[in-house]
Parts: sequence; structure tokens; C-alpha cells
Amino acid sequence: MEAARLFSPRRDLVYLSQMATIDLSQSHSLPIADAKAKAEDLAKGMADRLGITWAWSGDTINFEATSGAAKGVKGTVAVAATEVKVAVDLPFMLKMMKGTIEDKIKEKLANLK
Repeated sequence: MEAARLFSPRRDLVYLSQMATIDLSQSHSLPIADAKAKAEDLAKGMADRLGITWAWSGDTINFEATSGAAKGVKGTVAVAATEVKVAVDLPFMLKMMKGTIEDKIKEKLANLK
């Protein structure tokens, strides 16, 4: 009886389908063109290391990994005049690494100042 309550198929299905989200922002004092250039350098590095594809849409980089170790990751890097915002959706398999991934993003954003 206790096991049936612990492993409810319906509850577990909902849990498995949820995505972990990382939302970070960093203020900067760079000209927007320089901030965009740094964001693009970051995107190029992710493409080289993780196989992420990316493209600009206005002042926002949209990225996604359709294969490799980062498969299922998608998100945006929005560059504004005084701030850069990063939003990342992680698939279930990478959810346990959320803290590590978040720390790496914070490290990269700190270089924008």
C-alpha cells in the first residue's frame, strides 16, 4: 500500500515532463555593440564545445542543442543597453546539473562588466 502511494504513475509522469529553468541577469556598462559581441563569443564557444546551434533575433540570441551531451537544452541571451538576461530550459536528464550550469553562466556573465 505504501509503495503505491510513493510511485504514483500520474504524479511521476508530471514530474518527468517538467523542465528546470535558469533565469539570470547581469548589469553592464558596455556599449550595446560590445555587449552583443561578448554574447556572440559565448554562443560561439557553446557551439564549439556543446554542439549548440544559435541565431540572433534582434538583440536576442536563441540557442538550442538537438544532439550531443547538451541535447534538449534551449534558451535565450537577451542583450539590452544596461543588462544581459539569460534564460535556459534544461531537460530532465540535465536537471541534476542545474547548479553547476548556473555557476558557469554566472562566471561568464561576470565578464560583461
